[in-house]
Formats: sequence, structure tokens, C-alpha cells
Amino acid sequence: MPKMVRVYIRSVLIGVALSCCFVAALLALDVAHLRHLILNSSVGWLAVIMMIVFNTIVFAGVQFAIAVMAEAETPPPSSGRRAWTGGRLKPAVAVSPASKRRRD
Repeated sequence: MPKMVRVYIRSVLIGVALSCCFVAALLALDVAHLRHLILNSSVGWLAVIMMIVFNTIVFAGVQFAIAVMAEAETPPPSSGRRAWTGGRLKPAVAVSPASKRRRD
């Protein structure tokens, strides 16, 4: 199995775990009376499943992005000196056209 597929599957599993913890915390703390709405509805289980699935998509995507960016190659460090610019730097002149009318 390719390395990136394994990283993606691991990210999805971490996303599922984080999503379950997040939804459990939402229901335990009764944020915005979600627990009351879910327990007093006949299709409350569907709401819980939807929250877990959609939060899994978000958390897995973030986890995968973090994993991919952590694997990026960084250039080797230089000797610690700044790169030579070939001479003295000169500031650029920026001309901004302004209207000549007076403000009263």
C-alpha cells in the first residue's frame, strides 16, 4: 500500500476518534440544548450520526493536511549569513496619483 494512502487512512481514523469525542462533549455539555433536541426527537440518532460524519470529514481533512505539511522537505540551513545582494540596496520610488482638490 502506498505511503500516502496509509497516511490518509490513519488521518481518517484519527478524525473519527476526534469527531466522536467532540460530539460526545457537545452532548454531555448540552451545548445549545442539542442533547435535549436529540433525546426528545424520534430521529435523534440520525442527527448524532450526521454530526459524527461531518465532523469526521473536517477533522480528518485537518489531520491529513497537518501530516502532509509535516512531511515537506525544508532546504538545508545556510551558513547563517545573509545572501549577498550584489551591492547597496536602493529604495523603489512609488508614485501615487492624488487628486489636487482641496478638502474643506
